[in-house]
Amino acid sequence: MNENVLAKLKILAESAKYDVSCSSSGTVRSNKPGMLGNTVGGWGICHSFAEDGRCISLLKIMLTNYCIYDCAYCVNRRSNDLPRATFSVSELVELTMEFYRRNYIEGLFLSSGVVRNPDYTMERLVRVAKDLRQVYRFNGYIHLKSIPGASRELVNEAGLYADRLSVNVEIPKEENLKLLAPEKDHKSVFAPMKYIQQGVLESKEERQKFRHAPRFAPAGQSTQVIVGATSESDKDILFLSSALYGRPTMKRVYYSGYVSVNTYDKRLPALKQPPLVRENRLYQADWLLRFYQFKVDEIVDDSYPDLDLEIDPKLSWALRHPEQFPIDINKADYEMLLRVPGVGVKSAKLIVASRRFSRLGFYELKKIGVVMKKAQYFITCKELPLQMQTVNELSPQRVRSLLLPKPKKKVDERQLLLDFGE
Repeated sequence: MNENVLAKLKILAESAKYDVSCSSSGTVRSNKPGMLGNTVGGWGICHSFAEDGRCISLLKIMLTNYCIYDCAYCVNRRSNDLPRATFSVSELVELTMEFYRRNYIEGLFLSSGVVRNPDYTMERLVRVAKDLRQVYRFNGYIHLKSIPGASRELVNEAGLYADRLSVNVEIPKEENLKLLAPEKDHKSVFAPMKYIQQGVLESKEERQKFRHAPRFAPAGQSTQVIVGATSESDKDILFLSSALYGRPTMKRVYYSGYVSVNTYDKRLPALKQPPLVRENRLYQADWLLRFYQFKVDEIVDDSYPDLDLEIDPKLSWALRHPEQFPIDINKADYEMLLRVPGVGVKSAKLIVASRRFSRLGFYELKKIGVVMKKAQYFITCKELPLQMQTVNELSPQRVRSLLLPKPKKKVDERQLLLDFGE
């Protein structure tokens, strides 16, 4: 590997680090004769762990960090004075294979700045994936970032070689996107999303008729939303996420706390630090939408447009609805069990299965994996220690104070905001 390629690698790996929608999940492709590598189903971002315990590593890199756009929130914006580099298609393909042979990586996450126009950039990304698959017979994981505004033909071709495709929404509201990225609009983002969705559904239908028909982006698609760069509430962000999850091929919405990379731009908020707590709460709320059968308006509404930064969203909902509790663990249905703080999906399933054989008490629930520190205020069961009281006996405010983590140091505010033109 020559010094020129290594220098490019250093620049372009650094430029790619702010994109968090990097997943090695959602598809399984076994090793085949004459091909190199395989994919293992599992969840992860760059360095992650599969369901069987294996660590999965992706080469997360950009094809180029040159860009024709001047988005205020992006480190690679056109007006920034920073080291720039561009891989040729052959350089990036050979680099990926070299890393794979050395067992550094098990797949590729490839994005790019936009050069010339969206189709020119997208065509080069597709060529990388195509050469890996057809020339080098690479059978590992490939995640491609689809370029907003790219043509349907190129997106369709990308889906034949990539395991997952993604297009970043970035800013939830169109007017705020126009404020920070005047050259972009949501139409150019949602069009490729629609192409990906149609390709996946058509491929699925085709494979029902012909077993060996080619798969199209078998791991579906994902997107990313920047949190804290603009004035959207958590309610705005979660309603967008819910709408995206309503599409049959959307697998993940990633939330990226805004990092102040362009502090000189007065359109951006002044932050002491990225809103990481808020980002974490959004991921927890996202989990409730996807796995706990919650609706957005149960988590956030006009009265509570932002998530509570001190407690998790499920506990927050439970404290706002004490009339729903306590529930009898030995009688409540699965859907209600999911709403008990401290009870997860796995625990709820085990409770439903176990109570067919005997009534469950405090110690059985603890063995199952229920976090009794939280759950004790919202349940009744065969036997609870006498000193334990429910949320209605204590009051929601008292339970909240008991469950709040003890402060170790002063916590920053949600974020230090400039006024957004108000």
